[in-house]
Amino acid sequence: MRRRPTLPARLPVDPFVTGLLATVGLAALLPAAGAAATAADAASTGAVALLFFLYGARLSTREALDGMRHWRLHITVLACTFVLFPLLGLAARALVPTLLTPPLYSGLLFLCLVPSTIQSSIAFTSIARGNVPAAICAGSFSSLIGIFLTPLLAAGLLGNSAGGFSPDSLLKIVLQLLLPFVLGQALRPWAGGFLARHRSVLGYVDRGSILLVVYAAFSAGMVAGIWRQVSVPRLGALMVVEAAVLAVMLLTTWYGAKRLGFTREDRIAIQFAGSKKSLAAGLPMASVLFGPQASLAVLPLMLFHQMQLMVCAVLARRRARDAEATGPVEGAGPVELPGEHVAEVSRAPQHPAPRAR
Repeated sequence: MRRRPTLPARLPVDPFVTGLLATVGLAALLPAAGAAATAADAASTGAVALLFFLYGARLSTREALDGMRHWRLHITVLACTFVLFPLLGLAARALVPTLLTPPLYSGLLFLCLVPSTIQSSIAFTSIARGNVPAAICAGSFSSLIGIFLTPLLAAGLLGNSAGGFSPDSLLKIVLQLLLPFVLGQALRPWAGGFLARHRSVLGYVDRGSILLVVYAAFSAGMVAGIWRQVSVPRLGALMVVEAAVLAVMLLTTWYGAKRLGFTREDRIAIQFAGSKKSLAAGLPMASVLFGPQASLAVLPLMLFHQMQLMVCAVLARRRARDAEATGPVEGAGPVELPGEHVAEVSRAPQHPAPRAR
């Protein structure tokens, strides 16, 4: 008799999210104001530029170039990330003001415009016995395109709440996001070796920079009194809406990929890469696009990040059990994640995988 599936012994609570919550608590108790706020804002601006420089210096295009032959899969993931997700976000406009306040809706729509993750998409695809090389390429493509596309989509769809297409906002996007990224790509031949030798130290730099961005954003929100606009029922409604968005994306990526004729291994990669949103990329972008309103703008993304980890951890183990029941998968299994810049998924034990023949 087949054993009933059980939940994993420990759902992944991302330590990075714990640090984010602690930073939010610090900003609530000791918000930066006056000269301290000016210094925190300047440090946050520099941190954002540093983050995108590191993203550019670390992002290898080798896997992406090698995987371009699987263009149907990559286009499917990009369509889920930058077409289907935004359409769901626009549809949620009907929930304002009944369930969501305008600031929370702006954050929800921004969440739908953020690129997919790399690390957690690869990790869950690996656990589920999916097409890991495809997940690497799809996540890399999404992150690379999102550097340019997410700010433009946010400016176009969110209007004044994200700075619009004013010369000042576009200048900020270029100077704080695009220019450091391009500079990192240009210096990658010289900086790549150094970054590879100091991964652990640079990981702390990444996390510290993002925590600084969050502290500056939430401090500005506290000083401006933005948090008085949010009630517990509104937060509960936001979580229900986000759970519905995640469920729609998980179902659409799985069954839609089947209708498109993809193999089971490809469907796993599409599901985990096409249903994710990157907290690491979204936070610094929000600080540039929303300014003082960034504290509420990133709240939906922070909640969605932890929700997707918990749900996908259970789903990945279910896919792995199904794969074990049907036999080993050629070329699938746990891999070492290259160039990790944020601990986007907890190091949960993985099932042992046979070597690919």
